[in-house]
Amino acid sequence: MKLIVKIVFLFLISIILNAREIGETEITTEDGIEVFQNEKFYLLKQNVKIESDNFILKADEVKIKFNESLYDITELDAYGSVDFYSEISGIKGNGNFLNFKVKIEKIKVEGEGSELMTKDVKMFSDGFIEVSNLNGDFLLKGINSKLVNEDIIIIAENINGNFSENNKEQEITYLEVNDTRISYVKNNDTEMYAKKINFDNDTSIIELIDDVIIIRNEEKITGDYGTLDTRNNSYKIKSNNQNKVKAIIQSNE
Repeated sequence: MKLIVKIVFLFLISIILNAREIGETEITTEDGIEVFQNEKFYLLKQNVKIESDNFILKADEVKIKFNESLYDITELDAYGSVDFYSEISGIKGNGNFLNFKVKIEKIKVEGEGSELMTKDVKMFSDGFIEVSNLNGDFLLKGINSKLVNEDIIIIAENINGNFSENNKEQEITYLEVNDTRISYVKNNDTEMYAKKINFDNDTSIIELIDDVIIIRNEEKITGDYGTLDTRNNSYKIKSNNQNKVKAIIQSNE
């Protein structure tokens, strides 16, 4: 079904008199619209707002790609002070640039201070954040990348993984984390440091590779390789031939 688009041009202090109806997409802009029919896109300039049944988008400028007609929107590129919200998808985001592929529900935000929130997860990066709402894949890349939910905190240059719905909550089922300096993961009462940290929900194993540190309660153990079994709450640390495993246990006395 094609969207019915109602385009309203705002100039200076003009006012919208008629509210958007269900099934319509309302586009407002202060500097008009340029349509490139052969290339199948159009440009909206200055204080753009797009409101539909599925999402609300605000930005300085927006490029809209279409298929059969102007109403058949397939992809959006938004530039400058971007603010995006979808109540249906449960996604909220902001950044300097946003790309939204409408039909496959894939969203990407870029730029310093970028944020993307789902109903259970908060994601931050000075690089980019990408989430595929239909299959649950996510990717954060760049400095100050961080993912937070009720149970876990992840900080690294590269955070790649997958969400799934479990009892109407988003659960991480797969995770690859790496950083040229050090990655950090806090899961419940355990803090983990390593250059690479992987997790597979099928095996319930968190794998830590290179410069490994595990901190739990009063224990701090370091080594070159470690695994943590989230199912039975146990962990192991190993070393290579040049280094030894080191354990520090603090006394409460």
